[in-house]
Amino acid sequence: MTDLRRATPNDLAAILADLPAYWGDRDVRHLHHPMFVREFGDTAFVSGDVDGYLFGFVAPAHVGYIHAVAVHQRSRGSGLGRHLHTAFAAAARARGATRLKAITGAANTESIRFHERIGFTACLITDYSGPGQDRVVLTRDLP
Repeated sequence: MTDLRRATPNDLAAILADLPAYWGDRDVRHLHHPMFVREFGDTAFVSGDVDGYLFGFVAPAHVGYIHAVAVHQRSRGSGLGRHLHTAFAAAARARGATRLKAITGAANTESIRFHERIGFTACLITDYSGPGQDRVVLTRDLP
């Protein structure tokens, strides 16, 4: 499996330059704020050639929050998404996290299925992001 490393501002620039290869037609530029690399860089991972990445942080409530995770279309099905989650879980646990959490839209069935396969529980929360903005909250306890 590809070695992972801490994400850099140059990695973020490369990701932003090629967003459709990770996210298809979805406009998710807003999920890629530089703070995830600059301020939370110890929990921002990329593969060596930026075939995949995960941006997260550990919240004060001891929750490892996975903000964005994506695998480049050339590397899908390689196990890289699972590898990124495993690395983040270890980093979050080392920082005191007892649970992991991710949030996605109800239409993002691929992400929901992936997270359920790796042990997350999905729960639809009505109006999570405001009126008519339902979200699926994915959680998993850390052993």
